[in-house]
Amino acid sequence: MIVSFHPLYEADLNITCAGRGPNADDLAAVQAADAVVLPQGCYRSLYEMARANCRHVFPNYDARFTYPDKIGQIHLFRDFNCAHPASDIFPAVASFREGLRTPPSGRALTYPLVFKLNWGGEGETVFLIESEADLGRMLQKTADFEKSGQSGFLLQEYIESRGRTLRVAVIGRRFISYWRIQHEDGNFYTNLGRGATIDAHIDAALQGKGVALVKQICHKTGINLAGLDVIFPAQVEDPDPMLLEINYFFGRKGLGGSEAYYQILLEEIQAWLEGLDVVK
Repeated sequence: MIVSFHPLYEADLNITCAGRGPNADDLAAVQAADAVVLPQGCYRSLYEMARANCRHVFPNYDARFTYPDKIGQIHLFRDFNCAHPASDIFPAVASFREGLRTPPSGRALTYPLVFKLNWGGEGETVFLIESEADLGRMLQKTADFEKSGQSGFLLQEYIESRGRTLRVAVIGRRFISYWRIQHEDGNFYTNLGRGATIDAHIDAALQGKGVALVKQICHKTGINLAGLDVIFPAQVEDPDPMLLEINYFFGRKGLGGSEAYYQILLEEIQAWLEGLDVVK
């Protein structure tokens, strides 16, 4: 029996769990299932229940919940020896101001640098810091967030990339890559919501290197549904890719829109089930 909690994938048993935690009926269904399909935005409680009670669960969110948020992703990159910009982690503003003014790595602060709050995605909580004054303002803003229970940030090496990053979307077995290019001078952001454009065709060789890096981390971690951002240092003639972050909720415009995305997703869920010899 196949159990689906995903609203668009029809299985032997379909359950809606939006807006609530799993209950005893959900547990019984999962325990009786040969495979479970979960929604992209499932809660930790639902995922952990499914993983503990069924051998086959899609998507694989082990990395998402073992290495949560941006700080967790840096730990993941370190644990799996994946290239990424040099990063220093601070659990709170106080840890930076009180004795940790010099980052844990021992690197002196040089500008520009990138300030990333521990939460958020698609560039919403990422900021370019070009001066001591910028850093002071960002630390104050972060201290205000801490009053509401949101804490933690990164100081990350700034990588000059000529205004572009590579998005690699992994959906089941498929790896789909495209550049996000910012054409506006002085605009640090390469996400589409900040004016970047999409180009899936240029620099195929670099795209291949980026996809290879993403395949490497997906093989090591089991990630099979995410959008991974990759950057290439522009000052290097033949640059190697570096991982920026993992987005478990990712835009679909570069995939052809929501309808195209869901078509790919449903095909990949079916292929995953067929690979398990589980046919609904």
